[in-house]
Amino acid sequence: MDVMPKTSARLLSLLSLLQARRDWPGALLAERLDVSPRTVRRDVDRLRELGYPVVAMKGPDGGYRLDAGTELPPLLFDDEQAVALAVALQIATTTGAGIEEAAARALNTVRQVLPARLRHRVDTLRVTAVDRPAIRPEPQVDSDVLMAIGAAVHGREVLRFDYSPVSGPVRATVGTSEGCEGTPAAPPGSAAPSGAAAPPAPPRGTPPQTPRHSGPPPPRRVEPHHLVTWGRRWYLVAWDLDRDDWRTFRADRITPRTPTGPRFPPRELPGGSVAAFITARFRGIGATQGPDGVGGWPCRGEVILALPAAEVLRHTREGIVEELGPDRCRVVLGSWSWPGLAAAIGRFDADIEVIGPPELASAFAHLATRYAAAGQPRAAPNP
Repeated sequence: MDVMPKTSARLLSLLSLLQARRDWPGALLAERLDVSPRTVRRDVDRLRELGYPVVAMKGPDGGYRLDAGTELPPLLFDDEQAVALAVALQIATTTGAGIEEAAARALNTVRQVLPARLRHRVDTLRVTAVDRPAIRPEPQVDSDVLMAIGAAVHGREVLRFDYSPVSGPVRATVGTSEGCEGTPAAPPGSAAPSGAAAPPAPPRGTPPQTPRHSGPPPPRRVEPHHLVTWGRRWYLVAWDLDRDDWRTFRADRITPRTPTGPRFPPRELPGGSVAAFITARFRGIGATQGPDGVGGWPCRGEVILALPAAEVLRHTREGIVEELGPDRCRVVLGSWSWPGLAAAIGRFDADIEVIGPPELASAFAHLATRYAAAGQPRAAPNP
């Protein structure tokens, strides 16, 4: 009575292994499944009968590969895969990739071919994806653009594209990222992390920057390395061939040109990983500078707040909070600027003792003078 469930579970495990990597030696599959090589061969034959194109590889050890088929075979998911797929498709509305309707159709299609037990499990998991309110709607990226960029990244082919000007006001930027040409140093529309304030706005009366050329800019030529998402926006991390440096480009401003260029060898990304590189660029620090204890912010300060540590922790996603007593805690936070850091700490509305550095104390004094002036009543204009 237990033979059929045991065989089905083993087939599911075998299929998951074949999907996890391209080639599998037969002996390694037998070891992972804890069965004999003969049993592996029989299970592979069963998968072929179900429609899965499993190809046998010749050689001293032999092996198997799950080849690309012309038709979609019956879908087999374990419990964790089914839940993961349902969650991923339901939160697709927050990706900014313009695939909301397609994701809903895909979820309905997958649900119809799932076994009754897993279908019920997926139906019980209803997720409502809600975006944070934004001043203006976030731009959507055409899925065809994402596919074109992804294909160039996968094929390691030089990509040429037109890069449209940024729409709306441009924030002041720091660092060497593509923010100097429209991509911000921090993702627009997303709130700055707790303990970090946005860069100060330019002084009133500052004239807008004029474009450096009147005609349409020439197409960009880059070696695309990574397509990433940050704060509901998509970015291309690439080596700019004309500027001889790493750049980040907003995908919603990219219009790819065809055909792509020659293939290129991969380059080592500064920072050791794409996550470290992107975090450094958006926080305005050098790409080769590693993050410190508070995430690598350019300005880092330490204070003592007259508040319980538990209360501060509820509103601080980054940094260090250390309890010093029932109503006293040590806080280490970072920001883009010293006034921004002082303003972020001041929002806790509690007595503050500055431990250091002196730049933070000076920023508090600067803000105190500015706030005091802002609190003075203005004289009535003359009639």
